[in-house]
Amino acid sequence: MTNHTLSLTLTPDNAQRLSNLCGRLNEHIHQIESFLTLTIQQRGNVFQLSGSESAIADGGHILESLYQDTAHGNLLHPSMVHLALQETMPSEASDSDGETEQLFIKTPKSSVKPRGKHQCEYVRSIHQHDINFGIGPAGTGKTYLAVACAVEALLKEEVNRVLLVRPAVEAGEKLGFLPGDLAQKIDPYLRPLYDALYEMLGFEKVARLIEKNVIEVAPLAYMRGRTLNNSFIILDESQNTTTSQMKMFLTRIGFGSTAVITGDVTQIDLPKGTRSGLIHVSKVLAGINEIGFTYFEAKDVVRHRLVQRIVEAYDEFDRSSVSTLNSKDSAQDQ
Repeated sequence: MTNHTLSLTLTPDNAQRLSNLCGRLNEHIHQIESFLTLTIQQRGNVFQLSGSESAIADGGHILESLYQDTAHGNLLHPSMVHLALQETMPSEASDSDGETEQLFIKTPKSSVKPRGKHQCEYVRSIHQHDINFGIGPAGTGKTYLAVACAVEALLKEEVNRVLLVRPAVEAGEKLGFLPGDLAQKIDPYLRPLYDALYEMLGFEKVARLIEKNVIEVAPLAYMRGRTLNNSFIILDESQNTTTSQMKMFLTRIGFGSTAVITGDVTQIDLPKGTRSGLIHVSKVLAGINEIGFTYFEAKDVVRHRLVQRIVEAYDEFDRSSVSTLNSKDSAQDQ
């Protein structure tokens, strides 16, 4: 394979932005090298890329794009680099820089830019529909982007309050031994929602808004009997709702409200024999155009790259297991 080289100069020459681009101990540069199979050498704001012609073209585009992001004052994370790299995949080509720029979500503490085809579809759907479903593996940004959209809507005064809801289902452990009432027992399960809020608004502001009931974090059981007007409601981990709970939640939504329901159908913790409300509702409401459905895949995972490979390995194992069972059934029928 012919090795090509490209010399890329990033302007303006800003030491702080360059440090942000490269990451701690050049972790972002190593991440790009590993993903695209190329070599990157840096001296100041000049980067020397070596590899295949397509790899250095993609690498140059990634470096320029991420360097532009640093101009907004955003601190780059490996997850952001991962998503930028996903955009180099052929299936992501339909999302132009112009489209993703329009989807930039601004919050007081940080700005969130959806990356990749499915994240862009998801945010666009949230902006366009009153009810939206984000379904796919853990680590694809479903909950984080939903919280970002909720914070933005609250700050723009498009809604009066934000509700973050989760079903009170144990992930293999029992809640009974934990001290406190139901709200205190369920609090650890709501931690990812709190963490996203703290990152976008800051700890003190989140505490004030919760105290004023502008932001409400609650288990799903607390939604029964309520009508939620002018609210942004997020139901997280919805694969652990029953069919009746899902129907109850969806019928709580009132005028001027937006609801986002997220979940991963491969991680259901319901008792054996209980049907998941998320699986059921995705079939029941599939034909309603006013409701948005976004399906994420293993390639959309934004955590450690090994997490993506783990998800893919489980998917492949499940497919082969189903195929084996079908083959055995066919053999028995004969």
